[in-house]
Amino acid sequence: MDPAVHGSWQLLPPLLPGQVPLRAWLASPADDTPGRPGVLVLPEVFGLNGWVRSVAARLAAQGYAALAVPLFARTAPDLELGYDQASLVEGRSHKERTSTAELLLDLGQAADWLRGWLGTANAPLGCVGFCFGGHGALLAATLPQVGATCAFYGAGVASGRPGGGPPSLELVPAIAGRLLYLSGEQDELIPEPDLLAIERALQGSRHRLIRVPAAGHGFMCEAREAFRAPAAALGWQELLALFAAELGRPPAGSA
Repeated sequence: MDPAVHGSWQLLPPLLPGQVPLRAWLASPADDTPGRPGVLVLPEVFGLNGWVRSVAARLAAQGYAALAVPLFARTAPDLELGYDQASLVEGRSHKERTSTAELLLDLGQAADWLRGWLGTANAPLGCVGFCFGGHGALLAATLPQVGATCAFYGAGVASGRPGGGPPSLELVPAIAGRLLYLSGEQDELIPEPDLLAIERALQGSRHRLIRVPAAGHGFMCEAREAFRAPAAALGWQELLALFAAELGRPPAGSA
């Protein structure tokens, strides 16, 4: 890890009925400059593995305090998987046992903890998520604590929501901040009808769909065969520009 970045496991206590302890990973600049923005990082179905922690570290190197949050806290609170087929099957089994209500409870809990850790009770947070975490990021965007969200290739938002119910896209009017949704044009999990539905849902707002050329599902992750360096560079560019515009730039000299 970059010596200018500090990373550690944190156990977030439950504060409301229905919440559970959350084992999360916090990455932050090693200096203690006050007033820096905070970001929630939501993983794929593979849990808080090394790649997700590296995303948090990369954000910390840019001056953000980044909290990687587990999405399966009730069925697999310590989940860390690789990218083989067996891991995909295991991760999806936990996804099928996760509900939108539980996710919103956990994400609200994590947001409150991070703002408390930062000492910025009213400052908007950023959120970034990948794959199932991208779907979760759209849900997190509806929370009052979240002001800027970048959802990478979150499949299923046009057809349903975790635990069942109408499409998560129907929640877009409840998003007070800004949302960017990025999908590779060759993503087999997000077909063209879904992209058109996402585009329609985001029209007439500050939100935006970005179609990434020559990229499929998982293009941001260096640990996956689907990784595409030009597409990932574009993704990071859009992500950092969004956070800088909506959360404010981190303190000078912190990165």
